[in-house]
Amino acid sequence: MAYWLLKTEPDCYNWTRLTEDKKTVWDGITNALALKYLRTMKKKDLALIYHTGKERAAVGIAEIISEPYSDPTLGDQRLAVVDLKPVKVLKQPVTLDEMKADKAFAGWQMLKIGRLSVVPVPDAMWKRIGQLASDGSKP
Repeated sequence: MAYWLLKTEPDCYNWTRLTEDKKTVWDGITNALALKYLRTMKKKDLALIYHTGKERAAVGIAEIISEPYSDPTLGDQRLAVVDLKPVKVLKQPVTLDEMKADKAFAGWQMLKIGRLSVVPVPDAMWKRIGQLASDGSKP
């Protein structure tokens, strides 16, 4: 199983809406590197849902429930999507500032390439986010 971080503008699509919808097609990815990552996702992978904009925080965990497939709404074979469903809300959102201040996240693409909307999350960083989210502890 792999771990991912998926960014979304909460005014466009947010965690609350994902929980209400019960599942969604994760689309709108056009960046070549983000698409490369999306195409490597597998069914059962887990993803942090990260709100951009004013929030700038990981807020929930979703499960990838399909293999990647071509976006059916655009008719462009190069653009891929996946289906996902909510798993759980994080007890404590993990903010961008917390990630930047924590040495456990040094070198992570999420921090190096801020505009990237799909980012792999290494195991150690996934665990650290879990620690920060469960009790709000500071590094």
